[in-house]
Amino acid sequence: MPTPKSKQWDGQFLLQSMSELFPIMRSITGPGVRESLQKLQAIVPLEICQVASGTAVLDWTVPDEWHFNEAWIEDDSGKRIIDSKSSNLHVINFSSPVDKTISREELLPHLHSIPERPNSIPYRTTYYADQWGFCLSDKQLQSLGPGPFRVRIDAIKKTGVLNYGELFIPGASQQEIFISTHTCHPQLANDNLSGMVLAAALAAHISETKPALSWRFVFVPGTIGAITWLAQNQEKVSAITGGMVLTGLGDSSAFNWKCTRAGNQWIDNLVQQVLIECAPEQHEILPFTPYGYDERQYCSPGFNLPIGRLSRAVHGTFPEYHTSDDNMEFVRPEKLDESLHILKKVADAINSDWVYRNLSPFAEPQLGRRGLYSALGANVDPGKFQMALLWVLNQSDGNHSLSVIAERSGMPIHELDEAAKQLVKHKLLEAVMHASDLQ
Repeated sequence: MPTPKSKQWDGQFLLQSMSELFPIMRSITGPGVRESLQKLQAIVPLEICQVASGTAVLDWTVPDEWHFNEAWIEDDSGKRIIDSKSSNLHVINFSSPVDKTISREELLPHLHSIPERPNSIPYRTTYYADQWGFCLSDKQLQSLGPGPFRVRIDAIKKTGVLNYGELFIPGASQQEIFISTHTCHPQLANDNLSGMVLAAALAAHISETKPALSWRFVFVPGTIGAITWLAQNQEKVSAITGGMVLTGLGDSSAFNWKCTRAGNQWIDNLVQQVLIECAPEQHEILPFTPYGYDERQYCSPGFNLPIGRLSRAVHGTFPEYHTSDDNMEFVRPEKLDESLHILKKVADAINSDWVYRNLSPFAEPQLGRRGLYSALGANVDPGKFQMALLWVLNQSDGNHSLSVIAERSGMPIHELDEAAKQLVKHKLLEAVMHASDLQ
């Protein structure tokens, strides 16, 4: 995969990166995870970490590796009617090996389809049970002959490691923004190749800036990967002041922010403000529930981290979810581009979200003699800039961050940030703390 500068990332490049990852047979462990992380290393310098099979991680145990070669079903004439070479989804992920001839009646309990979507192949897993099976379209299932059938799943489970990728980008503060995306789904484009490439693109963007806070990116297998990271890094979690799980960001749905467990954390307010400014008619705020993606691990009561989830379509609510219809045609380059734009705006807002103190709080300081009414900078509307100055001066009592002022004033964070910088320059304002320190 090519390594562009962040300014070269656009929807087409994101789509190209996804297409290179799409064919890989991923699971929660095994060579597919490693290959995917290695491809991402061409974009950002991920450290590929490993934790041995059998390791206790909180209430779970790191599973064996799954090594998959092929899977197929042949009818009584020797014709292959199901073959994983045409879709990785045809085999239930993490299936145990099998190689035998069986009757139709014996085979049917091992076959899975979606009757209401007759042309779609479902995605199914058997991570923590010693089972095997195939997924196929209901059209294929209905045309199944009388048998007998030769079934073969050439796969083994063996002692190895669980791999995850991690990248730490130091900022001016040791407080961290935590970004997590899952890496285990095979041949599902929106869920979750979009999250993987957008997390990498955001990391590339952050690495070219001087961030106010530090950033930590983790690329983990779903559920067990997040739990493993938490178990192995408990000393790091106290530095996390806000974060996001990224998934499902390439389709045409509106944006959805699923709130943190508390629901009113700094990161909740900041992301909501960015969505109001950048996608005012195209977003929804969802309350926290203990079901979903890895936010439920990070928000478990023992950790209670201020981490929400940013997505477009919400899992389980769109017909393409966990089927072969979540393919490279389902995601759109312009939607990937919009998602990256929102993520960059969130990063910019995090950098700008400071709490200030007015150094001339008794009545309004004379701004005209300081030339501030004409210090337009990038703001071409002098009236708006004047209002930004007045809002920042009035609300900067050491208790209100720029994102809070933005919510109250209806003015964008970047305009308030420009005003604050001018006021600091003229010694009318001083920075007190980053907004994340208020929570």
